[in-house]
Amino acid sequence: MRNLMLVCWLMLPVLAGAYHYGPGQDKLALDDAARTLAAADRLAADGRAAEAADGYAEALSQLPDGREAEAHRVRLERAKALLAATPSQLPEAHLDLEALLEDLDADESADPELVDEARGALANTQYYLTWLMRLEGLGREEWEPEIEAARQSYTLLAERADDAGDDEAASKHREDVEAAIRLARMDLGELEGLPIPGQCKNCKSGQCRSKGNKPGKKPGKAKAEDARGASSGPPPDGRGS
Repeated sequence: MRNLMLVCWLMLPVLAGAYHYGPGQDKLALDDAARTLAAADRLAADGRAAEAADGYAEALSQLPDGREAEAHRVRLERAKALLAATPSQLPEAHLDLEALLEDLDADESADPELVDEARGALANTQYYLTWLMRLEGLGREEWEPEIEAARQSYTLLAERADDAGDDEAASKHREDVEAAIRLARMDLGELEGLPIPGQCKNCKSGQCRSKGNKPGKKPGKAKAEDARGASSGPPPDGRGS
């Protein structure tokens, strides 16, 4: 018994080292990621979207291997922050959300609510990207696939909300479908006379337009700015401030 206790005592440093360099490292990494993620959430809540996006990227790099569910959530939050940051980040957010949704669709264990949220965020990105592409004078063959993909996603989300008995969400998604259809059918002249949606409001300064593109005409009466976040759909009437 005495020898056994001595052996156990001598093994303690070995066991502690094994934990420190094994599971302990994962716990430390998770703690670091949690702190970074909390800081990024605060930045996002304060409207500092660009800084929040950097924070989410750092948190993502700190996650240990095998934490796919957490990584998916952080990737979504980063894409939403990019979408809310500056118009120049819109293409990156679009690509990130496409890749994320592809990964989620391939993951049978993915949270269905997270999948729907990612699908909605991608549809919103496609909606706002279509608006900007049209203002830049790109041809229908370039912007139509984006708005059609957004319309299909909004339709799917409305159907899923109906199946879940969520009438409020279903109604919102159907309004998003109508907004996508209106954007596709709208004459360019009419589009130029509308206030740019809230997600693209920085475009009013011309930051994301190519040389020679005209800024939107000032409307007679601008509606109040749409306050919904990056994961919510376009305004029901396709307008923002």
